[in-house]
Amino acid sequence: MPQDHIRYDILAQDALRGVIRKVLTEVAATGYLPGDHHFFITFMTEAPGVRISTALKDRYPEQMTIVVQHQFWDLKVTESLFEIGLSFSDKPEKLVVPFAAIRGFYDPSVNFELEFDTVMEEAANDMDDDITSDEEIAQVVEELIDKGNSRSEEDEGKEDNGKSAEVVSLDSFRKKN
Repeated sequence: MPQDHIRYDILAQDALRGVIRKVLTEVAATGYLPGDHHFFITFMTEAPGVRISTALKDRYPEQMTIVVQHQFWDLKVTESLFEIGLSFSDKPEKLVVPFAAIRGFYDPSVNFELEFDTVMEEAANDMDDDITSDEEIAQVVEELIDKGNSRSEEDEGKEDNGKSAEVVSLDSFRKKN
């Protein structure tokens, strides 16, 4: 199989994260969600650049899903992340979530769903968690992309060992509700 030097998979995921960025930017500008729209956003709590309270980190050590609907405040969106105020058990919390940390986005009012690969999670866990600026986040993402590219090159040299590929439905990996 030829190697994808352009990395369409990464480009497509970046473009889809851009959809989330655009939607959140519009919500931040107006201060509310139009119509019946509301969002479930799932993100990796261990990802570089994620900032949540220790209490939330203890409750959600790996991933967390937030609901953006009626009660949110101080939504700010940058090129690489968003900040939002939400209440958990009547306690106000500020969350900072890089778009690269998002695993899923769902708007049930129109049945719109996006899911993202987490192939680079292991590499992200190996890196320093004290990332604070957008530039540092961009650098980490670039390093993760480079690691993904080097893995692809290593895999290319491996022998087939006579095994054939197996097609698997993506539905088998989705959570059952």
